[in-house]
Amino acid sequence: MRKQILCIISVMAVLSLIVQYCNLPASSEVLAQGSPQPVIVIDAGHGGEDGGAVSLSGTPESQINLSVALKLEDLLVFYGIPVKMTRRDDISIHDSTAKTLREKKVSDLHNRVSYIKNIQTPVLLSIHQNSYQDSRYSGAQVFFADTLGSEPLAKQVQDILNRSLNFKNTRAPQKIPSTVYLFSHIDCPAVLVECGFLTNPEEELLLRQMEYQKKLSLCLTGAVLTSQNPYDYL
Repeated sequence: MRKQILCIISVMAVLSLIVQYCNLPASSEVLAQGSPQPVIVIDAGHGGEDGGAVSLSGTPESQINLSVALKLEDLLVFYGIPVKMTRRDDISIHDSTAKTLREKKVSDLHNRVSYIKNIQTPVLLSIHQNSYQDSRYSGAQVFFADTLGSEPLAKQVQDILNRSLNFKNTRAPQKIPSTVYLFSHIDCPAVLVECGFLTNPEEELLLRQMEYQKKLSLCLTGAVLTSQNPYDYL
């Protein structure tokens, strides 16, 4: 009985946090109620030798991406939404035949594409961190693939992040460039989230903090829970 009570308290606590950070009504609809049921594929960008951008304190982007992705997975599973992860550790998912860093990066991307294509009704959420030579820039930026259902989901993600975490951020979601291999080789609804700028001192400090990563995952969960099923657009 005590475990059941604790479980109920935990459920209520998570609901309260999502409502608080995402400014959402408690009666929000769940994306997974649509038909067909989407599977959320969480892609923690980079990994292993490919650390991506490096923060001002020397933390590789890949580690922050993974930390946010794992927290997001926990929340979505908590709500009963089907989830797949492209990686669960700070590794590259390249073939063993790849030797150079370039070969490993190419193989890693090919394997991510293959993995996503082998999932029925996937919806890709790719987690990344931004960087820029001008340290003044901060705030999340969301990109969407050129596939049906991607732009509405990106708008919901961007809106919730703007309202809940980046209050001065007025960015709108942008179509992802065709040069981004992963997004130009899949045909499912897909969104890339640049959670913040590792080159901004204040934001870099936040992005490395567990509590802020939890808030990011709560916002992304809120967006998934309140978005229309992307497959309704097909």
